[in-house]
Amino acid sequence: MKEVKKSKKIEPIFESTTLWDFPTQNYGDMPHGDNKFNGVTPAFVIWNLLQRYTKECDLVVDPMCGSGTTIDVAKELGRKVIGYDIAPYRQDIIQNDARHIPLEHDSVDFVFVDSPYSDNVKYSDHPSCIGKISCEREEFFDELEKVAKEIHRILKHGKVMAWLIGDHWRKNTGYIPVGFKVYNMLCRHFEPVDVICVVRRNQTSNTGIWHKRAREFNFYLRGFKYLFIMQKPNREEP
Repeated sequence: MKEVKKSKKIEPIFESTTLWDFPTQNYGDMPHGDNKFNGVTPAFVIWNLLQRYTKECDLVVDPMCGSGTTIDVAKELGRKVIGYDIAPYRQDIIQNDARHIPLEHDSVDFVFVDSPYSDNVKYSDHPSCIGKISCEREEFFDELEKVAKEIHRILKHGKVMAWLIGDHWRKNTGYIPVGFKVYNMLCRHFEPVDVICVVRRNQTSNTGIWHKRAREFNFYLRGFKYLFIMQKPNREEP
């Protein structure tokens, strides 16, 4: 009889530094999102953000919800949650373009967004998907700023949003500092609270052949993402 190995349950750690390194996408016994989804968000990231910046019954919104990780973590922690996506992956995600969020002004307690950081991954077949625009074009950042303005509009004063994004490198383009550009854009609308470095694991380029190419052809594989934590100011804008 074949022996069935029991998987070791991983519990989330309440992070105390600005370096977050998670060995797996998920924690606990239940799935949070789909770890097979292109660009899936680590559930540990959302768990930590909700622990620190929200309380029970707060309204959490994810305007680019992907495979639904934010919904699963928020519900588990007793938060109200709305997940939108331009191409919904499952039934509890509402079809909507993040550049026009159908919510009232100043009505949301926390927003999380894990946006495309170029056209390097196929996020969806929807013709208006921002993930179809290359970060080599300024249009990419213009469209992301429309999302940031909507997040600012729906977020309550004094509340916090978090934006996860990575940089870009390709042989034909070289390095494009997507994270720095997005950070500068966000600072036009929010006040910075902190920046977290989230270690990237399990990406398709984390293989021996890609590490060999990086050393041979003198480039770096992307090893981390930025997590920008920003606050909508308490004061009224002039």
